[in-house]
Amino acid sequence: MTDARVLLKRTASASSAYILLLALSFTILLPLGWMITVALKPDAAPVFTQPTEWVPTQHFEWGNFARALLDPSRPFLRYTINTLVIVALNIVGTVISCALVGYAFARLRFPGRDVLFGVLIVTMLIPWQALLIPQFLLFHQLGWYGSILPLVVPSFFGNAFFIFLIRQYIRSLPRELELAAKIDGCNQFQVWWYIVLPLIRPVLAVCVVFVSLTTWNDLMGPLIYLLRNEDFTVAIGVANMVTRANPQLNILMAANLVMMIPPIVLYFFAQDKLVGGIAAAGLKG
Repeated sequence: MTDARVLLKRTASASSAYILLLALSFTILLPLGWMITVALKPDAAPVFTQPTEWVPTQHFEWGNFARALLDPSRPFLRYTINTLVIVALNIVGTVISCALVGYAFARLRFPGRDVLFGVLIVTMLIPWQALLIPQFLLFHQLGWYGSILPLVVPSFFGNAFFIFLIRQYIRSLPRELELAAKIDGCNQFQVWWYIVLPLIRPVLAVCVVFVSLTTWNDLMGPLIYLLRNEDFTVAIGVANMVTRANPQLNILMAANLVMMIPPIVLYFFAQDKLVGGIAAAGLKG
């Protein structure tokens, strides 16, 4: 009888937790439902209605998505390709540079290592707004203004937050694996490439997801450095659709929904490694 009561109590507790989570999820998904509703409306249909229409009921203009993607003045397919190129280059640069520097701080012994690591941590306290003008002047003097180089090259010089994560994760790994590789004749770079990199894939997955989301949603950087319409990213394309005179909210919501697809797909594919990598990097080391 006691076991039955315990089981009933656990079932009721779990059911309450799921009901609460579903209620919270419903409130989070309401804006998404409104976006879908507006995206499927024709141009003449009212957007702001009383009562608010949270889910599509009358209008299903699927052609709005094609209009948003294939508009010659705002070629979203070209914007998407440009953004994906910038994201890919930032991922490569961040993973290589941060993994190398994180490994050096975690395993190599050299004069001033702890001081340099402290300086690295302090740089995370610098507001990004304070760096905008110096970076712009630097890239302008280099002749990179108007190209994607200012949006890509800095990633090959490391990121303090990702270096910290990778360093903490590497410190949790047993040194015996690296010592065994050195006994077998591997040099320092081979140890990093063949032994360390495969073992730190969870924390690298965290870096990849964070870099992808940050770069995909970045508006300020492309807005400052890109000049030509054919070089714009999806963030600039969506921002350019917001006009005071006759805004087409249905096309704007359709473009926003399309812009949301890659981050959502990335999260579903990387969610296990993302959660595990963050937990491991935060608790170990």
